[in-house]
Amino acid sequence: MKNKIKNSIAEEVIADFKLRQAQRKPFETAWQINMNFLMGNQYCNIGYGGIVEESDKQYFWQEREVFNHIAPIFDIRTAKLSNSKPKFAVLPCTSDERDKQTAKVSKKIIDSVYYKLGIDDKINQAIKWSEVTGTVFYKITWNAKKGQLVAKDEEGYDVRSGEVEVEVISPFEIFPDSATRESLDDCESIIHARVYSVSEIKSIYGIDVKGESINCYTLDNVLNGIGGLGYNATATKLIESRKGDSVIVLEKYIKPNSEFPYGRLIIVVGSELVYDGELPYKCGSDGKRDFPFIRQVSLAEPGSFWGSSVIERLIPVQRAYNAVKNRKHEFINRLTLGVLSVEDGSVDLDNLEEDGLCPGKVLVYRQGASEPKYLSGEAIPTGFADEEEKLLNEFNKISGVSETLGTDYVNANMSGTALELMIGQDETRLNTTVESIKSASLNIAKKILRLYKQYALFPRLARIVGENGQIDIFYFSSSDISSDDVNIDVQSDLGDSISQKRELIFNLLNAGVLYDDEGKLSSRMKSKILDMLGFGNWENAQDISELHIKRADNENLKMLDGISVKVGEIDDHQLHISEHISFMLGVDFDNAKLKNPKLEVLFLEHIKSHKNQLKSED
Repeated sequence: MKNKIKNSIAEEVIADFKLRQAQRKPFETAWQINMNFLMGNQYCNIGYGGIVEESDKQYFWQEREVFNHIAPIFDIRTAKLSNSKPKFAVLPCTSDERDKQTAKVSKKIIDSVYYKLGIDDKINQAIKWSEVTGTVFYKITWNAKKGQLVAKDEEGYDVRSGEVEVEVISPFEIFPDSATRESLDDCESIIHARVYSVSEIKSIYGIDVKGESINCYTLDNVLNGIGGLGYNATATKLIESRKGDSVIVLEKYIKPNSEFPYGRLIIVVGSELVYDGELPYKCGSDGKRDFPFIRQVSLAEPGSFWGSSVIERLIPVQRAYNAVKNRKHEFINRLTLGVLSVEDGSVDLDNLEEDGLCPGKVLVYRQGASEPKYLSGEAIPTGFADEEEKLLNEFNKISGVSETLGTDYVNANMSGTALELMIGQDETRLNTTVESIKSASLNIAKKILRLYKQYALFPRLARIVGENGQIDIFYFSSSDISSDDVNIDVQSDLGDSISQKRELIFNLLNAGVLYDDEGKLSSRMKSKILDMLGFGNWENAQDISELHIKRADNENLKMLDGISVKVGEIDDHQLHISEHISFMLGVDFDNAKLKNPKLEVLFLEHIKSHKNQLKSED
């Protein structure tokens, strides 16, 4: 009976997958066309049944070269968008000392995971996918087989602490319940389909399955009529191929509902059901179970789950540009090679067609007949150049990127303000895509914190490497994380060069915003300014200030346990005083003082010692 139920569930999931696969076919074909045009295979069309077909030359002399402007536009967009990767600042929800410590730990966890897992590289990879297909996904999961070695089980196998995994998932693997959903939150269910080899299935699920030949996409160099008169060229194109000894794994994620309050996850390997249970990850808000996916789009389309790519808009322009350039070259061929006028029967046509009127040729023609001659040609029409220029401008207008400083219309006497406005207009056109990257990065950070909140049940060792090369090692556990009580401030660096940031800081200094009430810069503010200016390696004042702050924090913890701490001669007394007073104004100190009233006297005496040392130095 159980086997019948399991088989029935597996069959339902497979049938649902095939239905979604058919519904997604038009989008999948468009992605293939986009990828072919990016790689230079630009003489392809969508044929009968949604199959990508190649078109051949109509005549042997036909010019069919590819003048690929999509690829450099793709490079410029991905380069600019890669600079927009956000920096996180975890902000406490209140001024309470506990919330401040939570925010610090959460920020360190994010920095540590981003460094350890190479999240920046994954975001770069995702940007490329979204720019080609319009949509890309991140999958945030927990891998119990990774992390730090904790112990050995009874059979001698390693028991590890587990670790977060972040994967970039192409849209070819994701199947929503409807293409009209505008976001993941609107979806009731998601199917993630991926092809695994039989050996991978054995390693992951511990079962033996029979492999089969499965369709997949791969790249190939093919000769498809690209080139011109007298030469041929090849282009890389996306083709379907068969991958043997493989199995499709279907993971169907169902959002929590009245029937399944904790959601549902069904995993089918081939035709066998291997898991049917609740959603494993509490990665939603307020500890709710949710999809482990994050969606990122290049250009959002109203009423559609799938985003669109700029390449889709550029394809008609690219086709027209190729046509104009090739017709122009055909015209030049006729001018240079010439078109002969020959009287019928006057010459040996086979010989003339093979050699033409080459230099030094002895041309024999029938006595009394007219000699062969070239037809007079016309100059290249100006319409070719005009149309070519218009199409180049269309590339810039549609793509939203242009090399402003390299264009002819930039006047040498143009003011810096005017140039900034022009550059700003270029950057503004990328803001829609940048907002999607920021939103996805925000959700990645939140899901990472929520998974550690769920699984990091005992203290874990982590480390972060700062910009100045300093390694900070710290311990944390789930009790140190409160991801729903902190805000993650995502700031984009798009359009903000180093010089612009420095100019902003200098303007704030000139305006007196960064000075204290006495009109001086505190040591801590100097440290922050040097860091923002990018001079962490240039001067070690930042390192010293950070060490003093950490030392003061450690002193606070010791005195909280009732331990008297002696003031050191090398202490930065002003920094220590600020840190101690800040700690005393928090709720944690007030709660501890209720249990031990002598704490206030202990702290005040310590602060007084710092002040006396400060006066003696003056």
